[in-house]
Amino acid sequence: MSHPQHTPARLPRRLSRWAMFGAGLGALSLVISGCGSATTSSDTSATTAAGDSPFDLSTANLDGRPHIEPVPEAVAALEQSGFAPTQDGKLTVAHNGAGEPPIAFFAEDDSRTMLGSDPDLASLVAEGLGLEYAPQNVAWADWPLGVESGKYDLVLSNVGVTEERKEIFDFATYRDAVMGFVVAADSEIDEVDDAADISGQRVIVGSGTNQEQYLLDWIAENEAAGLDPGEPVYYEDSAAGLLALKSGRADAFIMPYPQAAFQTELLGETKVVGKFNSAFPVDGQVGVATAKGNGLAEPVSIVIDHLIETGVYDEVLARWGEEEEAVTESLINPPGLPKP
Repeated sequence: MSHPQHTPARLPRRLSRWAMFGAGLGALSLVISGCGSATTSSDTSATTAAGDSPFDLSTANLDGRPHIEPVPEAVAALEQSGFAPTQDGKLTVAHNGAGEPPIAFFAEDDSRTMLGSDPDLASLVAEGLGLEYAPQNVAWADWPLGVESGKYDLVLSNVGVTEERKEIFDFATYRDAVMGFVVAADSEIDEVDDAADISGQRVIVGSGTNQEQYLLDWIAENEAAGLDPGEPVYYEDSAAGLLALKSGRADAFIMPYPQAAFQTELLGETKVVGKFNSAFPVDGQVGVATAKGNGLAEPVSIVIDHLIETGVYDEVLARWGEEEEAVTESLINPPGLPKP
């Protein structure tokens, strides 16, 4: 079945060693409408303990975190920008530490140390700017005001670029923005590729997110075609959503693709049956966000480009199975999810 007006941009499905761990973005709650990552779990360690992770989810993982020397061009750009860090000599970075692997989460052995691809990259950005990395665990609802007010220098928490956010924040991108359709392992659903595939299905999605709008567009398309439209279902966190999925109270779950693939590989109780760019119709990206006009976005972008050129960027993505989500350059304020 094909509905071109709503068919998302598809990503190549490369079958590499970590093909199950692709690219992603997402949210279960959101302050500014658009895409972002705010999925939470009350006990990540309990979830990951159920299987053998291909990643070290303990504080020992820090031993393998890449490091770099300051990047002269980025340091010079930072000095010329006039930007003054919130803490002298430090880069204060907001993360949502209550997320889930592989993007950002608390280490399972101390529930305090933040691990994942986003913290890895934030640490490198700080080093490239000649600053000390100062991570802060921040609830998803709190980062916009915190960054805008200068409480945090930037947020690196799987935040998708949107036209609405660009009015308040500047972005330096670092990953593609992809969501996955997840179903129970024993589900009869094998593929979700267009609106008709969710006809009559109960689909878990984050309220107020761009992926919710994507789903609602498909539901409206089904209604116009005379099909059973399907139904959005809402839960406060991903753990509750996964339980509903496995118990049959929901048929599908839209979640960040890396998280979706991680859950599938680790627990074997779900399967990924589709994926799409979460900023459709734009090929959206995830970005480091900082206060509008404060001069920090360009130096950050220079560091990310340096990481890409030297291969350190690929090293970070490979550490967390996110190779499919790689970008070839860091863009400053590219086109994002259109306003509603």
